[in-house]
Amino acid sequence: MSAADISALVIALREGVEMTLIVGIVLAYLTRIGARRAHRFVWAGVGAAAIVSLAFLGVLNALNAEFKGTTEKIYEGATLLLAAAFLTWMILWMLERSRYLKTELQRGVQEALAAGGAVWGLFLLAFFTVAREGVETALLLFAAPGEGKLFGAVVGFAIAIGIGVLIYVYGRRLDLATFFRLTGIMLIVFAAGLVTHGVHEFVEAGLAGGPTLFDLGQVLPDSDGVGAVLRTLIGYSADPTLLEGASWGGYFVLAWALAKARVFARRFVPTTEVRPAQ
Repeated sequence: MSAADISALVIALREGVEMTLIVGIVLAYLTRIGARRAHRFVWAGVGAAAIVSLAFLGVLNALNAEFKGTTEKIYEGATLLLAAAFLTWMILWMLERSRYLKTELQRGVQEALAAGGAVWGLFLLAFFTVAREGVETALLLFAAPGEGKLFGAVVGFAIAIGIGVLIYVYGRRLDLATFFRLTGIMLIVFAAGLVTHGVHEFVEAGLAGGPTLFDLGQVLPDSDGVGAVLRTLIGYSADPTLLEGASWGGYFVLAWALAKARVFARRFVPTTEVRPAQ
């Protein structure tokens, strides 16, 4: 498996588990309140969200094919920074809301059923929830370095679906707050790599520059082996410029501080589980 496939597997696994957990919460709650027949509306929303996410990934690739040379570097650099910004927003959003995400989803189901438009209500609930994650996944897969990431992405999603099915069927409880906190740390490191890759593209386009911090090309090259895997996962470069190194460290410190602030603030928010209407 190539380094690009490994990065795609990690992305798809993490994002896929998140999506299956969210869908599982909705389906389990519908079953719990005796509305199992409404499952099909949720699956319809999931399917529509998957189509939109794949279309978004296709648009990103199509636009990339239109650019050559310097403009291609600028486009890729801008997309990488956009992906890092979107990922950061999602990390902070999840850290703040993960403690009562289950409650919000259950309340959304009750509101959809109570409004009398259960079909569209449940469809839209599933669609927007999954589409948000799907668009994020598409951005990350596009931004991840390397070519030929399809195999890794398929394997990652397959494992994620398997994990989701096991949790749903066997009723295993998963601490969502802990899950999102641990994976959030991983994603902050990954996003720091995206920022560095984006800055690197601007350096190659001639829009930025600076002295080289070090050169480990003979010891740990980033073109193959372990170095290539580290490059795709954490933004490792065998010969980074001062600007690239500063961008990695600066982003990590800022994102970590913001994440800690969100986790600290969340401790003061009460959480309750929605009880089925009698």
